[in-house]
Amino acid sequence: MPVITFANAKGGAGKTTAALLLATELARLGHRVTILDADPQRWITQWHEISGAQPNIDVISEVTTASLQCHIRDAGRYSDYIVVDLAGARDALVSTSLGLSDHVMIPIQGCAMDARGGAQILDLIHRMESASGRAIAHSVVLTRVTSLVTTRALLTIKGLLAARGVNVMDTPIAERSAFREIFDCGGTLYGMDPAKISNLDKARENARLFAEEVMRRLPVRVVRSQTPRNILRLVRSAA
Repeated sequence: MPVITFANAKGGAGKTTAALLLATELARLGHRVTILDADPQRWITQWHEISGAQPNIDVISEVTTASLQCHIRDAGRYSDYIVVDLAGARDALVSTSLGLSDHVMIPIQGCAMDARGGAQILDLIHRMESASGRAIAHSVVLTRVTSLVTTRALLTIKGLLAARGVNVMDTPIAERSAFREIFDCGGTLYGMDPAKISNLDKARENARLFAEEVMRRLPVRVVRSQTPRNILRLVRSAA
């Protein structure tokens, strides 16, 4: 039961879009997914209210630092994956979620502010790793990549990040109208009308490739060794 957390200390980096795309793709493949909507904006909760019941997807709102571990424990009894969407912040809830995660995804757009927000999460992860002696698997995912960004430019960006020891996903998330419409219309990419949404086939392919790469990066077998006391110590040491 992997826990996948999406975090960036800056809002608007594409966290919620990436989290929802991953969750809906996993559900489409037949996996039971629980989304913990820990973002005060509640975009995924609103999507869920518009969409109605969706096969294989549960959404839990009102997630706090105190309740997070209980939500993960309870959802783990019936879920194949747990996806956590955090606020654009660096606080106790973020630290707790990072410590409970099997993989942390750090969405970053091609701008300095997003990069700084992502760097804050990376710094927090490294501090928590040093304090606990436990590695926290994490990757950067480039988001809202437009057609103006060439393959060479993407390779350059990835190379610069890799030179700093940052693991970057091979699959960026493109800027697609379908990814915006999903929050307005509800449902999934596969319930949209191709005649009304431009490049819907490319959006579906992008989401599929992204989800497949995330699954490949997860450990084959997840063994959770952190006790509640160890997690609390991790959060305090990173504060």
